[in-house]
Amino acid sequence: QVQLVASGGGSVQAGGSLRLSCIASGYTDSRSCMAWFRQAPGKEREGVAGISNGAVTTYYADFVKGRFTISQDIAKNTLYLQMNSLKPEDTAMYYCAAGPSWSCRAVNDTAYYSDFNYWGQGTQVTVSS
Repeated sequence: QVQLVASGGGSVQAGGSLRLSCIASGYTDSRSCMAWFRQAPGKEREGVAGISNGAVTTYYADFVKGRFTISQDIAKNTLYLQMNSLKPEDTAMYYCAAGPSWSCRAVNDTAYYSDFNYWGQGTQVTVSS
């Protein structure tokens, strides 16, 4: 049974930082895509960042480039998202997901959302101005 458990969310002021974690149990394909998505109230879900091929290839949405960094500790089956220079518009529920390597394209193309096999429960990030 695959489980993705996300944590690390919280409330910060604009300009602050948070690090999200997602522990994957029962899922050990290092070639797969692990990714972060987010959804704010009243808005569509959007891709944030992804990592695949043994943590070699990374994907970022344009709105987080230079501010967020995705990484993966394969030995610990843990995915991270370091978020710096947070803005109020980053406020959302953040979800981690796992799927085949090509599904990382979902970070910038909604057509690949359905390729993700597993989703975590989400962790709330709130950024105040």
